[in-house]
Amino acid sequence: MDAPLVRVALAILYQRGRFLMQLRDDLPTIHYPGIWGFFGGHAEQNESPECSVKRELIEEIGYAPAQTKLFCERESVGYRRYYYYAELAAPLSELRLNEGQDMALCSVAEVQSGQKYSEKLGEMRSLGGPHRQVLLDFIESGLVSLN
Repeated sequence: MDAPLVRVALAILYQRGRFLMQLRDDLPTIHYPGIWGFFGGHAEQNESPECSVKRELIEEIGYAPAQTKLFCERESVGYRRYYYYAELAAPLSELRLNEGQDMALCSVAEVQSGQKYSEKLGEMRSLGGPHRQVLLDFIESGLVSLN
């Protein structure tokens, strides 16, 4: 019998044409160490992915939008990832970074280049490949106006 897929819920939060990203810790024991990715995480056993993404956002930045919408699901070896999107209605200054090294709003041009400068670290870091691809797909979808 195959092991059940690990369910992960991630948030595409956008504000004035930019996307909120988390610079993950430089820990070799985590997925995508030291890269820019989405906020979110693993769903608990009896938790819906939508509840999971809101819980993770509260834990990681002290904020969750009232409503999120499912953009897509992607499956890879052992994982099913749910990508939810919502407008980031709070200013960045009101968010508390409780997980990761930095957070920032990433422009469409930065998504396209695959690189984002970290003010905190004073250096360029890459966007995680799957995270970048989902953002490119989201931008191309035209679901929301990014102007």
